[in-house]
Amino acid sequence: MESCYILVLIAGILVAFVLLVLIATDHFFKGKIPSAVDQPAKLRLYHCLYTLVEILAKNLNHLGIIKEHTIIRLITEGLPAWQDSQLFIKDLHFDGVPMRIYLPREPSASKRRGVVFIHGGCGIFGSIRSYERICRYIARKSDSVVLSIGYHLAPEHRYPTQTLECLSATVHFLKTADTYGVDPARIIVCGDSVGGTFATSVCQELGHRTDIPKIRAQVLIYPFLQALNFNLPSHQKNAAVAFLSRDRTVHFILKYLNKDSSLKEPILAGSHVPESINLKYRKWINPDLIPDEFKLGYKPPLPTLFLPQVHEEVKELFEPRVSPLLAEDAVVCGLPDTCIVTCEHDVLRDDGLLYKKRLEDNNVHVTWHHVEKGFHPAVGFFGYGIFSFPSSSTIMNHAVNFIKGY
Repeated sequence: MESCYILVLIAGILVAFVLLVLIATDHFFKGKIPSAVDQPAKLRLYHCLYTLVEILAKNLNHLGIIKEHTIIRLITEGLPAWQDSQLFIKDLHFDGVPMRIYLPREPSASKRRGVVFIHGGCGIFGSIRSYERICRYIARKSDSVVLSIGYHLAPEHRYPTQTLECLSATVHFLKTADTYGVDPARIIVCGDSVGGTFATSVCQELGHRTDIPKIRAQVLIYPFLQALNFNLPSHQKNAAVAFLSRDRTVHFILKYLNKDSSLKEPILAGSHVPESINLKYRKWINPDLIPDEFKLGYKPPLPTLFLPQVHEEVKELFEPRVSPLLAEDAVVCGLPDTCIVTCEHDVLRDDGLLYKKRLEDNNVHVTWHHVEKGFHPAVGFFGYGIFSFPSSSTIMNHAVNFIKGY
């Protein structure tokens, strides 16, 4: 009952905030919705509501009533999906990690492909349930067995718990694929946003193992891949774009790693990176590597002062599990065929472009799709009919069509 009272209180405060925000909407949200984005009016409405909840969450957290991330988890959880007569759906656990498997009911003449799906949400939000519609769609449309990993979330479960659980669950699926009627040679790993980070990390860590079947391909949907440079062209262009602004990106990274939020400004400026590391990785993380058509209006940032104390606090940012773009060529050259989906109105766009070049330079086959009207996190709205976006379906269809090729 106590939790019900808390929810009622939250709802009441939310209504009050709605009235205040709606009055100030034109001023408060000006410039955050690009005119060329998918359905800008709808996106503006959703962004207003999300910002409202974010403000509410921060205030309730400050008052000690409820944690900020708890409220945002509630609104990102999504609505329960209807029963699906085409799929057999079962909840599983392996080594304490929750998983859900989706198996097509229609008999197959041969073993099916398998898809390991790793959800996004900054490592802090998201769940099996919030990605239910996405996993069902992949299973139905590609006639695949889909395994959705419900890794435990930060900050309650500290980094690198999330990556390790995704790695463990993927290895388990590779070893037990026959049990689910899956061909172990046709398993694809897929993830969006930080799920793309985890998917990338899983493929990098398993690339040279010989005791398990090889992952056949990976699908990376607007992945986060590096934390060295937050002044790339896409960071500048989309610095204040809806949902995942440049500021929020670093805020969530720090929260995921359980670091103090006061580190945000020096990281945004690049003060956490010593010159030796900048020089070492300039061959991989560099605005000069971005195609010219994505650099319109780009202005190189002014030199910044290196702060050793900040560097010491955030050394995890330089680990490939957080920044997969920093993996050595010996690792990258062993990666499977890759599909990368980038969105124009996304601060993480250039992470995908840089990784595409890294893979191609290492002779990894890459299929790249760029969604001109897409934004971060368009996939999260998939499956909700008129409340969704055309770009949500575009991204999902790119992923499914790639998967069907294996």
